[in-house]
Amino acid sequence: MSSLLEPGVLVRHPQCPDWGTGQVQSNVQGRVTVNFRNAGKVVIDTARIELQVVFTE
Repeated sequence: MSSLLEPGVLVRHPQCPDWGTGQVQSNVQGRVTVNFRNAGKVVIDTARIELQVVFTE
């Protein structure tokens, strides 16, 4: 799944719905930097957390 997470893709964190929708900024070796609407920039290890891709907002 992490291979689909390229810059510009919209995602949600499954354990932190209050963060809102985030936009992927980078994906380097499974460490994805996401800019969330309500939490700012967060680096997520996709080996531990499976981000949910948002197809429509």
